[in-house]
Parts: sequence; C-alpha cells; structure tokens
Amino acid sequence: MARRDGITTLCYLERDNKYLMLHRVSKKNDINKDKWIGVGGHLEDDESPEECIKREIFEETGYDIPLDALEFRAVITFVSAKGDYELMNLFTAKAPDSEPKECDEGKLEWVTKDKVFELNLWEGDKIFLKRLSESRKFFSMKLVYDIEDKLVEAVIDGKTLNFNTL
Repeated sequence: MARRDGITTLCYLERDNKYLMLHRVSKKNDINKDKWIGVGGHLEDDESPEECIKREIFEETGYDIPLDALEFRAVITFVSAKGDYELMNLFTAKAPDSEPKECDEGKLEWVTKDKVFELNLWEGDKIFLKRLSESRKFFSMKLVYDIEDKLVEAVIDGKTLNFNTL
C-alpha cells in the first residue's frame, strides 16, 4: 500500500484522567524525535481517517478500538518554512484497561493530563491539547512553524491566536 504523504492521523487515548503518550525516541530521521505525541500515522491507499487511526492504534499499542468509539475532534493543518505541509485528523478515544504492547516507534507511557504540558511537546500541540480539554466541539486549527521549528502563527476556526499568552 502507498502512503498518503501529507495526510495523517493522531489519537490521544484516554483512561483514568491520563493520556497514553508516545515518546518518539526510536526512529532515525524522525521529525518528532524526542517529542511526546499521541499515536497515529499516515493514511494508506483507500483509507478513511477513521480506518487509518484504527490501524495505527492497533499497530502501535495492540488496542483494537472500534470505529464507532473513535471521536473525531479536529483537523490540524501544519505548515513549516522548511517546506513541510501536513493535514492531520485528530481523534480521542477511551483506552481499554489492559496495558499497551511495546511500540517500535518509541516508549508508550500513561501521563496524567495535567502533567502532559511538562513534557517535551511541540508548541502547537500544547494549544490543541488545551482545546481538547476545554471543549468537546469540533475545531479546525492551522499551525505555522519557522525554519527553526518555532511556532510563529496559530489560527483556530479562522481566528488568529495570541499564543504567546497561553
């Protein structure tokens, strides 16, 4: 199957007021190297975002989350001065009570939601994680990064944010 470059999925699995976070330490040439993110990946041929995230969750955690248990929460557009462009479909889902399998992309760890912001996150991820915790309403976000991966613009539902005061 071919990968759909530029179209991705990400899911924050939830349990006991915690997110299952993936510390990306295993892959070489990883744009997310040393960052903490949810689980997910690129769409393959003929996949919907829901089918992709279901597959990615299973591959990375061993959890078989039913399609109807996935909550489609947002579409995030990433733009970088390095020339990268990504359209990410963001989901949340309840995780089963069992522990995840080992992941070949990094270390999986349950992190209390209020401690997530202490991790090494992308600046834009902090904004959408805050939004996920504050509202159940679907949203669209655009995040623009400069050549040094510094967040320079954030727009939610067409409104530019002053993200330096968040």
